[in-house]
This record gives sequence, structure tokens and C-alpha cells, in this order.
Amino acid sequence: MTTAAKSEALVLISDFNLSNLASILTKDPSSPSIIPKLAPYGQVIQTLMNQMPELWSEQATGAVVWTSAEWASAAYKGLLFNQPAGQAQMMQEVDEFCEAIKQIPQHVRYILVPTWTTPSYEGRLGLLDMDSTRGTSLALMRMNLRLVESLRDDPRIFVLDASRWTGLCGAASFNRRLWYLAKTPYSVELFRQAAEDIKAAIRTLSGASRKLLVVDLDDTLWGGIVGDIGWERVRLGGHDPVGEAFKDFQLALKGLARRGILLAIASKNEEKTALEAIRCNREMVLGLDDFAGWRVNWEDKAQNILTLATDLNLGLQSVVFIDDNPVERARVREALPEVLVPDWPINPMDYKASLLGLRCFDNARVTTEDLQRTEMYASERKRNECRQNLHSVDQWLETLNLQVEVEGLNKDNLERASQLFNKTNQMNLSTRRLTILELWDWSQRPENALLTFRVSDKFGDYGLVGIASLAVDCGARDARVMDFLISCRVMGRKVEETMLHVLTGAAARMGAEILRAEYLPTTKNKPCLDFLDRSGFEKQTLLFSWPLDKAYEKPKAVNLVSKGAMASNRLF
Repeated sequence: MTTAAKSEALVLISDFNLSNLASILTKDPSSPSIIPKLAPYGQVIQTLMNQMPELWSEQATGAVVWTSAEWASAAYKGLLFNQPAGQAQMMQEVDEFCEAIKQIPQHVRYILVPTWTTPSYEGRLGLLDMDSTRGTSLALMRMNLRLVESLRDDPRIFVLDASRWTGLCGAASFNRRLWYLAKTPYSVELFRQAAEDIKAAIRTLSGASRKLLVVDLDDTLWGGIVGDIGWERVRLGGHDPVGEAFKDFQLALKGLARRGILLAIASKNEEKTALEAIRCNREMVLGLDDFAGWRVNWEDKAQNILTLATDLNLGLQSVVFIDDNPVERARVREALPEVLVPDWPINPMDYKASLLGLRCFDNARVTTEDLQRTEMYASERKRNECRQNLHSVDQWLETLNLQVEVEGLNKDNLERASQLFNKTNQMNLSTRRLTILELWDWSQRPENALLTFRVSDKFGDYGLVGIASLAVDCGARDARVMDFLISCRVMGRKVEETMLHVLTGAAARMGAEILRAEYLPTTKNKPCLDFLDRSGFEKQTLLFSWPLDKAYEKPKAVNLVSKGAMASNRLF
């Protein structure tokens, strides 16, 4: 899995013993590495209300709050013993529990809350399970729904579906003997499932989810070798169990694409033959427009994957490769160790389940830009085709009708801005990371300014792809660039220079006389240093500056516009 920048200190809070979970999280070799901090079990409220400050040091980056339903609600516990209780009392108890969770100190960036489950033998009432007065199953459903609804307004909190873990482990989910011996209700098998989902959630929230899925064609998207039998005879859909399995696999891939995961093809084939199969076979769920790119040739697949990732401006740590051929999988694993190459089943009837079982494509939220990502890359192909017919970059930029729209941070763009802020690595001055609430609070301080940048051209809309922020020291008459980051999709198109033009103007209007930007190096953000080196800013080691009595010119190829209050406020 994707490597994390550092260990994560995770506070584990429960009314039962989570030592086994802590041990699994500690020993699991996948990233990120976890340093669990176990709160005394049974002391949930005391821990949530910060009565144990030693647990909530600044190093604590996250928390897991995992309780039993009978602890959270006395009314529900009564139901387990056939003591009917009012629904209102249960809902009130759930709300009180949720309010306690929200008291976790604000420096804790994420809080994971598993839903409530109960053993299949606990509280079974047969036909009364769904009774509105006595049914424990119905009550548990209502409590879990209320849990999700009551926690929705805190962007740090994410609810995990624990019923998936019990579904995967079945009868082995609960261990009665462990409960009596160690106050541990769940089996080691279930804790392993929980640990995998917890780690997947942390990777997602730290921007380490995979973004690109590269697939083979023959015997992966369809059955058979298309070059040998022709696209009319490949096994796909129809009244054929294997063909139906391939079609269901494509439907699952389409579902990933609709969540913003990019699809691409790396296949050893004649390109004309392979693309004809995609275009002409009416059983195909996926069309060429569903793929951000493809490399269909007889060359090394590892090289083709590297080329695809480079063309899409993605690092190899963002890539997953699926191929039915174990030799091709082994080659890519050896040549490109950062690429995730899952073992793949022999039987196509297992393809869909194997894909959906991967925990590397999780999203915390899905934005408009996510949903339009494949379309954006299709537009990018058209831009590159246009570029091939022109002699210079400036000439090409002139033909694009590039527009940059600047807007202050607001509630409408906050979610996408936060996503970009915490996932951008290459073109990023400081790689500062803030939660969505921290980002908003910082931007609202009078000495600070945070601007967002949307980009579009005649081929389409890139979406919100840039963020720049300032902190002004009015006493020293100087301004510091706190954040300067843009998506790789628009690098090298004069957007960076346009952002500096806006920033220098904003800093001058806020009363500063000089603008400074300190480059903080990481393993991935050298492109930002390369840009600053050619930006025209004066350089002293890694500190760049610009005197604000001199205008920083806007690139001629860019049409700059403002949105909302930006046109009349102090920044633009």
C-alpha cells in the first residue's frame, strides 16, 4: 500500500477491551504505521471530555471511538431484557453520546466511529425483531441512522460500517469466551477486518488513496484473445455465465470511475484491433471515453504504465495494475514497486468481488471535480493534439483561451479546497496540512487571506485547481506566502504566474511592502522549487521575495476574472 509520511498516533476509546485491535494495528506492516494509545476501557465519557489530557497530546492525530450499543443507550440495554422503552429516549441517548464525541480536542484531525452491532444470538425475538416497541434489530437500525445524522455536522468525524466486518467474519465475529476472560467481545478475525478499514480510512484522509487503475484487456475485461478470435467472439455478457461475470466486472469498474477513480489500459495487442473491440462490441459497458488513457502495443507493460502515469501527472504510488497474467503482474511488481499489483483470481466469476474487496480507492468525500475527472483527461488529449500542430508553448496557450477565476474561500468551495489542500504534493510550497475546520478558521483571521483559483479553456473546465494564501505582518510591513499549490493538471500553463500576479496585488492592498515565500522541501515538491527559480523572485537559499512597489505582470495568454466579493474587496 501507499507509504505514509509519518506514524499516526491513534487514541483508541471503548467500553470494552481493544488491546487486540491495538496489537494488530501496531504489527500490521502496511502503511501508515500506527502508534495506538489505549484509553482505559469503560472510561469513554471521561476520555472524550478530556479528563485524561495525557492521551490528547499534540502528537495524537486521530481517534477511534468504538462502543457497544447497550453502553451508549440504557434504553436499548433494557430492550435486550424485554423491557420496552420509548424511541425518544434512545435517540436522546445517542445524541448525548455524539455531543460527547465532538468534545475531542480540535487538534485531532480525524475521528472514526464504528457503527453498533450485536451478536446474532443477542436479543433475538424472531418475528418481533422488527417490532416498533420491542424489536432490538429495528432499534439498532434506528440508533445507527441517528448516529450518522448526529455526527454529520463535524467534518472530522467519519462513521465506519461495522456490519461489513461481521458479514465478512460470519459466526466467527463474536467470541463469548474472550468476553468473559478479557472483556473482548470480538474475535481476532473481526479486529483484523476493522484494522484494515481503519488504515484505509487514514490513508484516504492523508491523501494516500490510489487514483489510477490500469487494466489489461484480453481475459481481464473480456474472455478470449481478441486478436485471435475477433471482437465478435470474445466472451462478454449474453447468456453465458463467464461472459456475464466479465460484464459485471466492467460494471464495477464503471462504478469506480463514477467516484472519480481514473481508468486506463495497458495491453499487449494491436491497437486498432483492441480499440475496435471497445467501440464495436455492444456488450461493452466501458467505452473509450471512460478511459483517461491507454497504451496498446507490444512493449513492456511496466514501461507503458510508467508512461501513462507520467502523461496523467500522477506518481506511481497512485497506481493500481490488474492483469490476469501472473507473469505480467510479477514483472510490474519488480520494475515498479510503488505500483499496487494485487493477486488476481483465476476464475473471472471472482473478478468483481476481488475488485470491490480492494481497500485502496476510498474517498472521504466526492466533489464535482472528482466526478468530472475522466472527462477532464479526455479534454486534455484534445489539448495535446492541438499542441502538436503549433510551434511554441506560448502560441499554444494563446489558442486555448485560458481563463483563471479567483475567489475567496467560502462555504461553497471549502470542501474541494480542503481536498486539494491536503492531497497536492508536487506543486506545493510548504505541504502544510490542515483539517477542513482548521483551514476555514485560519482563513477567517483578519491578518490572513486565502484565495482559490479555477481554470477553464475552450476544451473544458479544470475545476478548482489552485490555492494561495497570505499572512501579513502589518507592523513589519511584510507578507508571507503560507500556501502556494496547484494541481499537476495545469502546471506549465501560466497559471502559476497568474497566481503570483494576484498574490502580489493582494499583499500590496493589505499594506505589505514585500512578499516572501519560503520553500520547504519534501521528497515530492521539487517542481515548486523549479518554478520559483524561474519566477523572477529574488532568491536567497530557499527564501524568495518580491518588492511590492513593482508589479508582477499577468501573463498575456490568461484572462483573469474575479467571482463574488473578490471584485470589490481589499484583495483584488
